[in-house]
Amino acid sequence: MRANKAFIGLDKGFWAHVRSISEAQGYTVRGAGAIKTLTAAGIVAAFRKLGLSSEHLVVKGQLTDLGKHLCEYFEYRADVLNNFVQPRLMDAARAEKVYNEMKAKLKPKLSVTMNKQKGDKAKIAYLTALVNMIIESAAGIEGFNPDPRQLTTFTKDKMPLRTLSRRVDGALPGVVNPVAIWEIKEYYYTTTFGSRVADGVYETLLDGMELQEMREHEGRNVEHMLALDAHYTWWECGRSYLCRIIDMLNMGYVDEVLFGYEVVERLPALAAEWVALANKEAGKEPQIKGDVEAEGVQATLL
Repeated sequence: MRANKAFIGLDKGFWAHVRSISEAQGYTVRGAGAIKTLTAAGIVAAFRKLGLSSEHLVVKGQLTDLGKHLCEYFEYRADVLNNFVQPRLMDAARAEKVYNEMKAKLKPKLSVTMNKQKGDKAKIAYLTALVNMIIESAAGIEGFNPDPRQLTTFTKDKMPLRTLSRRVDGALPGVVNPVAIWEIKEYYYTTTFGSRVADGVYETLLDGMELQEMREHEGRNVEHMLALDAHYTWWECGRSYLCRIIDMLNMGYVDEVLFGYEVVERLPALAAEWVALANKEAGKEPQIKGDVEAEGVQATLL
């Protein structure tokens, strides 16, 4: 899923309204399993609760242009989450089935990634494995880095231009001058929406803010993708964070979010676009895969 064109390029004041209203009125309808929309009465109530004026949004019960645009955004956010995202979020059993089907079809060579849990929950990291095998099918096993163990760096004239604060989960072609980076948040066996899951959302936001700053000040762009899954964790426990992710997508802090089965639906075409872009960009600055081992850094020029 990419951003809705109707909400691209809006100023930060618009998004301040979205966040403030969401916080004041709540993101979800409690007990109904649905995402909240917005009305003129809701705007007035939210701003009264915040101790702020709503006169620029509602005049004599009628919405101003900004008020209408806010209501349109809340309607869009609720619709896309209720009707597009929710059906695509998988549980562990469905993810395992999809993984086995795609493995039989694509026959990946890359070693499978396991999750970090123990006992009965120690399983294949199904979403990560799906992402890796689909990208491998487009780029080849040597055409991307599925497990970067160093910070992503962008260079100019063979000198560092920007280095991100965090390690990402994958990069194409590699962690030095990638054309695409991605993060994966899968929580199939998590029983609550804890701080660790919430932190994952804010980590993506941090990366997005750094990439936006580089784009605005240096004219350098990189595709930034987030893939996430686990119906119980995200939908039953974390719908408010799904709202934040849709906000983040439309604010331009992430270029594409793939929800659950959408990885199978969308990533093959997206990975092919990345490979074509990497081939076009080859030679402008060194593209380095950047595998890190215990003894040090082994850099492979692509």
